[in-house]
Amino acid sequence: MLVAFWRKMLFPFALVFILGLLLASIKINALLLGQGWGLLAPVIIIMALVLLYWGFEQGRVSSREVAVIAMLGTIAAVGRVPFAALPNIQPATFMVIISGFVFGPRAGFMAGSTAALVSNFFLGQGPWTPWQMFAWGLAGTSAGVMGIIFPRAGKKVMTVFSFLWGYLFGCIMNLWTWTGFVHPLNWQSFVATYAASFWFDTFHATGNAAFYLLFGPSFVKILQRFRRKLEVTLLPVIEGDKNAAL
Repeated sequence: MLVAFWRKMLFPFALVFILGLLLASIKINALLLGQGWGLLAPVIIIMALVLLYWGFEQGRVSSREVAVIAMLGTIAAVGRVPFAALPNIQPATFMVIISGFVFGPRAGFMAGSTAALVSNFFLGQGPWTPWQMFAWGLAGTSAGVMGIIFPRAGKKVMTVFSFLWGYLFGCIMNLWTWTGFVHPLNWQSFVATYAASFWFDTFHATGNAAFYLLFGPSFVKILQRFRRKLEVTLLPVIEGDKNAAL
């Protein structure tokens, strides 16, 4: 029982630990090779992804669930590629949010991080990839929590949720830009970095809302059917049937 409890708590504890490290390390200056937070933050992100993938691999995941998660991540990645020419308008975030809402936080994180990794094989890998994996993974995780707390969240609620994640995703990626390419790291440069991406984040948020308004409810119904097919119900053994089997 204790082992099962800690396995369930590994994922939320890992996320809290990662966010705490990122926030605490802002105060650190010139810690690693004189680079300070710009080098420390990606190290934290990469270690976090390794930890989360390890936690997923150690969990009780059926082969069917792995196949579905891989399929969802691939669909989100493929959907991102044709929209690459548009300024931050792509259905990847929308697909990741729906995946997490239907299949839960763990599946949402894996689908989001997989989508970023796979799509960047076509669009280009780089130091931004771990941050995109983490950002889309958080989008899927938060949608999974949303599905647990508000399982009957309607079209309007999820549209607003998708809209907000356009800005949240931008905030996380701006953090990478700020720490990696801006000097000095202070509040003035922080505000300037976020202000420069405001319109791109707005396009992202608007695109997310539009995709959910147009396709969200139908996609949710389709994925819910897949989820019901994956569910396994263990029936109690009746004493008479047990004796007959013996």
